[in-house]
Amino acid sequence: MNKIISAIAIVSVFVFTACNNNSPKKEHEGHDMNNMKTDTTQHVSSTDDKDIKAITAVFTNVDSKAAETIKEIVDHYLHIKNALANDNAGEAGSGAKAMENAIDKLDKSLLKAEQKAAYDANEAEMKEHAEHIAKNVDNIKHQRSHFVMMSEVVYDLVKNFGAGRPVYHDHCPMARDNQGAMWISEVKEIRNPYFGSQMFKCGRVEEVIK
Repeated sequence: MNKIISAIAIVSVFVFTACNNNSPKKEHEGHDMNNMKTDTTQHVSSTDDKDIKAITAVFTNVDSKAAETIKEIVDHYLHIKNALANDNAGEAGSGAKAMENAIDKLDKSLLKAEQKAAYDANEAEMKEHAEHIAKNVDNIKHQRSHFVMMSEVVYDLVKNFGAGRPVYHDHCPMARDNQGAMWISEVKEIRNPYFGSQMFKCGRVEEVIK
């Protein structure tokens, strides 16, 4: 009897850790960005404030005009994130197009040498992913695939320059066929852009960037 109880306890712990919730493991199988079954269950992962790492942007003396344009780039990224979380491919495309325009608008002559180098390291890739998302309003799976990579370079952008306000670095362990993926959010509440309504709350906050 003790062996049976121990086995049940081990299985319960395993199931809980998948997305830090009480849903059975079988509900998680098959969920990835390219092959998602219909599932209206919310897979919630809560994060205590004490578990959130606080970091400060590297550059604190950015020219005000340049900083405002960088904030605009991040704002349009957040527009894309919220659209994908709401399963709205058309709105994600609009946000991506606006993000492209903001990237083109940035006057890099206002940046100091080390700031320009940090920005240039991610500009081309950031713009490439924005173009893909803007052009694929009929293919949200393709948009989400590029949003994975866009999020990584926007994360670098925000770590270097900030976002004009605190933003959160979130992570979903089940995105990309359970390889995991991150994103940036303006709110602490999880709004998952990779699964949308199927698992809107799945994820956890890793950092707050100030």
